[in-house]
Amino acid sequence: MTDSVEGNWAEIFTPRYATVTLILCLGVALLAFNAFLASISLPTAVQEMGGVALISWALTLFLVFAIVGGSGAALLKQRLGARTALLISAGIFLAGTVVAASATSMEQVLVGRALQGLGEGVVSAICFALIPELFPSRLVPKVFGLQAMIWAIAAFGGPAAAGLLTELVSWRAAFLVNVPLVLIFAAMVVVKVPAHSPEDRKVVSFPGLRLLTIGAAIMLVALAGLAQPLPAIGLLAGAGLLLVGVVWLDGRSRDRLMPPDAFRPVSVVGTGLWMVLLINIAGAGSAVYLVLVVQEMWGYGPTAAGAIAAVLAVAWSASAVMVANVRSKETRKTLIRLGPAMIAVGLVLVLAGLQMDQVAIVVAGQLVIGSGFGTCNGYLNLTMMEAASDAERDRTSALMPTTQSAGNAIGAALAGVAANSAGMAAAISAVEVKLAVVPVYALGAAMAALAFVAAWRMVGMIRPQDVNSSFAAG
Repeated sequence: MTDSVEGNWAEIFTPRYATVTLILCLGVALLAFNAFLASISLPTAVQEMGGVALISWALTLFLVFAIVGGSGAALLKQRLGARTALLISAGIFLAGTVVAASATSMEQVLVGRALQGLGEGVVSAICFALIPELFPSRLVPKVFGLQAMIWAIAAFGGPAAAGLLTELVSWRAAFLVNVPLVLIFAAMVVVKVPAHSPEDRKVVSFPGLRLLTIGAAIMLVALAGLAQPLPAIGLLAGAGLLLVGVVWLDGRSRDRLMPPDAFRPVSVVGTGLWMVLLINIAGAGSAVYLVLVVQEMWGYGPTAAGAIAAVLAVAWSASAVMVANVRSKETRKTLIRLGPAMIAVGLVLVLAGLQMDQVAIVVAGQLVIGSGFGTCNGYLNLTMMEAASDAERDRTSALMPTTQSAGNAIGAALAGVAANSAGMAAAISAVEVKLAVVPVYALGAAMAALAFVAAWRMVGMIRPQDVNSSFAAG
């Protein structure tokens, strides 16, 4: 096939798609840069206002409300239309930013972070849902490749920008960087995003009980990451029961939050969501502990340790761009299977490098992990979008970033339980830290192995009739 059929990089920047491409990039940038800006500026805010015991809740509440917002995004889009839903959620995010930036207490910061999470969760989910609506399938891998590039830029530029603003101006300035981004995003949404798609319905019931249950479950997951091992296991078990209950209840509701086969390993979509969840659980432990461990074991400063962590984002971006032009369906299936296998191998390499005090091996492992995510992520998402029917496309697409966030939350909590069980909290010497980090990476590799099983099963279920022809044709 020619590039005109398969699509090329230049096409997403043509007048037809350029504005939409920029809107989606800004939606991702809000999440990516906000994550790094907040993590760098919040310690200074704590020093100014006190409330060090609340600092972890700044991330916890953001994550909980982001997952709740993302879960309800598809129904919000159906009821209000994409344009109105995006403008309202961007407004909520902006309000949260202003509340946090003008805070006089940590409690006020927490309110702002919760509003930011709610707004960003909806923005991210609807932006995902708009990808198959506004782009033909031939361009979707390029869109995901571009989004990966934004994350890589944020991984390097975000901490540096936040650090400079916090030191030279104020921690409040680091938060307020989001304001012009939100305003530009909103202006472009007004101009380009359609008010309603053909599948939108105006009257849907509010799924309050299900959203409340999802929020409670993620809150239990977050608490598990802070608890001792035995109570943490109980909290995780309770969270698991609540999430299973939500999926069961949602399947019997008239206005569903999820596609009917969500997390049921009997379809491409259901199995694919398991893969999304598992690969993010797999990578979360290393994301939480690598910088800390490198600093504790080798005496690296925050900049050097952060650079090692950022290697993963660069590899993710580069690999996503490299595979975005793959045309063969069989090669795409291979890439979906290859991704989790690479993540598992990369985690083992990082662990080996830490145990042998070899930074080169750790960096190599980070490269492999990032390449694993970049290799499979775009085609995994595209495959689920193609397999979803027109009626379920919004729910399927919007559930992807929400599932990623849930995977990160669950993975961080599981890693915390594993590390605390091995004595990480009390570790003083480099030898003790080495031993304590082993179960974190062993758990991550095991989750990646399960993701590989899900990928193998998912790819085996793909049939020509599973492809949504209206989406594929664009």
